[in-house]
Amino acid sequence: MRRATVLLAALAVFPLTGAYALATTPPQQPVFADGEAQPVFDPADVVRETVFVRVPVDSDRDGKDDEIRAVVVRHRATDQGVKAPVLYRISPYFGGGQRIPTHNVDVELHVPGSTGPDGDLNSGPSPRDIPVHADEPYYLARGYALVYADSLGTGDSTGCPSSGGRSEVLGARSVVDWLNGRTPARDADNKPSIASWTTGKTAMMGLSYNGTLPNAVAATGVQGLEAIVPIAAISTWYDYYRANGAVIAPAPYQGEDADWLATRVNSRADREICKPMLAELTRQQDRVTGDHNRFWDERDYLKNADKVHAATLIAHGLKDWNVKTKQAAQWYSALKANRVPVKIWWHQGDHESPESRRKEEWQKTLNRWFTRYLFDHRNNVEAEPRVTIQREDGAWVNEVDWPTPGSSDVSVRPQQGGALGLTAGTGVEKLTDDATKKLDQLLPANRLLYTTPAAKRAVRISGTAKAELKIAFDRPAANVTVALVDRAPDGTTKVITRGWADPQNRTRLDRTEPVKPGERYSLGFELQPMDYVLAADHSLGLVLLSSDREHTLRPKPGTGLAVSLAQTAVSVPVLGGRGVFEAAFGR
Repeated sequence: MRRATVLLAALAVFPLTGAYALATTPPQQPVFADGEAQPVFDPADVVRETVFVRVPVDSDRDGKDDEIRAVVVRHRATDQGVKAPVLYRISPYFGGGQRIPTHNVDVELHVPGSTGPDGDLNSGPSPRDIPVHADEPYYLARGYALVYADSLGTGDSTGCPSSGGRSEVLGARSVVDWLNGRTPARDADNKPSIASWTTGKTAMMGLSYNGTLPNAVAATGVQGLEAIVPIAAISTWYDYYRANGAVIAPAPYQGEDADWLATRVNSRADREICKPMLAELTRQQDRVTGDHNRFWDERDYLKNADKVHAATLIAHGLKDWNVKTKQAAQWYSALKANRVPVKIWWHQGDHESPESRRKEEWQKTLNRWFTRYLFDHRNNVEAEPRVTIQREDGAWVNEVDWPTPGSSDVSVRPQQGGALGLTAGTGVEKLTDDATKKLDQLLPANRLLYTTPAAKRAVRISGTAKAELKIAFDRPAANVTVALVDRAPDGTTKVITRGWADPQNRTRLDRTEPVKPGERYSLGFELQPMDYVLAADHSLGLVLLSSDREHTLRPKPGTGLAVSLAQTAVSVPVLGGRGVFEAAFGR
């Protein structure tokens, strides 16, 4: 009966002509049913306007405050006194970009006291207007207003891009401030523009860089930002371009770095003004040592997770080697610890939205999330399971938390002869670096592989594996890579997860310490978080290698590594812990 009432209310505002009722009729108000905002507004009857929002920063150093160009799309009822919450998307990509070469990665590794190569970044723009998002009618019909914006230094915004730096975050935040009356804006005719049509309640959402900016703005604690949906998004940029001191790449984009990305998206018409600032990014990011420094600290939103109050719905692909799973896992963990309403969707894709895999359910989840936190309609989403995971067979399951409760670390150890088990091996085994081959193409001389027996039952890995190595090098610089793999009965292997480290950063991320050839060092680091079911009859494999062609710098082949088996292990988070591991593989 309630659904019928809702439909009648919707039809009341749409005569057969599809136009609004006469002005004497009270304006349509949002309608809710089954915990969701309902489609009662005409998505074609809207107001579109462009505004330029002032940003309290001068990132292009022209002596004037920067401006963000934003496009507002709102249903016409907002001109009749109806207030709308806002779904806000900001992007550095709306204005197009430049075709530029990446950094050369076929280089020798840094040795303290030496200098490293610089990247050559050229330009060539291709600007375009802000596009209309495909889901625009869906949200307009349900009473939301939409705002699209060009990030600083892109499209018709002024300022300069900074790959997630302070100025870029302030630029994105300024739109939320304008929607809440805290900063001025002008319209296309240079007249003051006041957002009197909105409640001020705002949600930010987006994929990749477009999802990273919501994380960044939420970490400022800005009032009025009630919800964010970061999809395949970054929570700290150091973990995007570096790993435990090693310079790494977001696959499949070998040679990218923070300066490359900022130059790539610098699409404002007079982009030459940004060249000095972009040159500073090249110096500050320190592509030579890979050390953590103030540049990366500025782009660490995780350290300000305690400022976030926006309800956060995270989505991430378990096979995403561009923005890796650590970005989502650590953000989820930090927000949960700070009692922020948070939910995560893990899917079996790579760098994509779950919309491509489960469109209707994802859209319904988003609408329920926004209904709760933008319209403040109590639909109890905060009491629902925090975790939705797509399993390897495509099925979706809901769980109370992640990593899945009941997982505990099992220390697996390599043994001479290629076995992987619970007891420590003895002796030293060696490999020779060869970055000319991918991980799954390396010869036995170039990697060490250890495997369990075939599993008697399926084993679920849920959480973050950690490597502890005792290792020596015959040169003063080397990459170190560790991977867990699924080995099928036919001998083919598939990477489950991997991690990288620079032994020069073995004690501190912000300090390079020399490596003395022949001396053994303890090296500990995490692999990328994962949720993976190893099928029965498959083996779990541990691969130790040096350079990872798809991710690390690629020095000439020949560096030798020697691994002490007795002091090497990887702790693997297994559902059911050691008992399940023993039942599957034996002692």
